[in-house]
Amino acid sequence: MNRAGREAAARQIMERPAPPVPSELCGDAVRRGGRMLRRRRAARRLLWLFLLAAALAFTLWALTARPWVEPPSQTTPPLTGW
Repeated sequence: MNRAGREAAARQIMERPAPPVPSELCGDAVRRGGRMLRRRRAARRLLWLFLLAAALAFTLWALTARPWVEPPSQTTPPLTGW
């Protein structure tokens, strides 16, 4: 098919009237979109809650375990009884 034939075919497709749309399609799309937004919002809130809980758990662990403090040396006995 040459260029003129392709242009004519495309023009015919574009000049055709749009197919009829069912009347309930808009309502279904609005309901589905609202449902998707509610699910995304709930998932986002759940993710933030999980992130907050993880940060709180890490903070509590760090305060109790104190990983930045060096453990006492175990290589020599303590000097007592001088």
